[in-house]
Amino acid sequence: FKTTFRVVADDVHLGGTLGKYAVTELKGKTIAVIDDRTAYGQGVADEFEKGVKGAGGAIAKREFTNDKATDFTAILTSIKAAKPDVVFYGGMDAVAGPMIRQMKQLGITAKFMGGDGICSGELPKLAAGAMADGQVVCAEAGGVEGAQKTAMDKFKVDFKKKFNADVQIYAPYVYDATMVMVDAMVKAGSADPKV
Repeated sequence: FKTTFRVVADDVHLGGTLGKYAVTELKGKTIAVIDDRTAYGQGVADEFEKGVKGAGGAIAKREFTNDKATDFTAILTSIKAAKPDVVFYGGMDAVAGPMIRQMKQLGITAKFMGGDGICSGELPKLAAGAMADGQVVCAEAGGVEGAQKTAMDKFKVDFKKKFNADVQIYAPYVYDATMVMVDAMVKAGSADPKV
C-alpha cells in the first residue's frame, strides 16, 4: 500500500536476524526449530531457518506443534536425539513456558530462542522456574538504544503512572505510529490520504 509504513521490523527481518545471530553469535552448530503452525509462528520460524542457512548454518531438526498444546514430550524427545545447542520456537509465551519446563525435565540444556511472541514478563512464570540464567534469547521487532533510551524510559514511567499497568511490548511503537500520522496530517493541513 502506498500510504502504509511500518515503524518496527517485520517477521522476515526479525526471524532472519535471529537465525543469523544463532549461528554467528551463539555459535549454534546443531539447531532445532519448532513452530506452532500459526501464521506468526510458522512465518517467523521459516525466516529463522532461512537466516540460519544464509549464515552458513544448518537445521538439524524441524518439528511442529500447535498453539493450544501442553505436552511436548514426543517432539522434544525427537529433538533431544539430535543433541541441539539451540532450539528456536516460533510461537507465543503461553506454549514456550511449558516447553522450556519440559526441556529441563528431559535434560535438554540448549539455548532457547524465539521472536517477540516469547519476549514477555510472563515467560519465567510460565516456565515455572525452569529457565536457566542466560538460556532464553528473544528479540522484539523494535528496540531503542542510545539517546532515545531516555525518552523510552520516561514513556514507561508516564504510562505506568497514567494507566497503572506496565507497558505492553508494542505500545510505544503504536504511540509512535499514531504520532507519525498525526504529524503528517498537521503538516498537510488535511486528514485526506490523497493530500
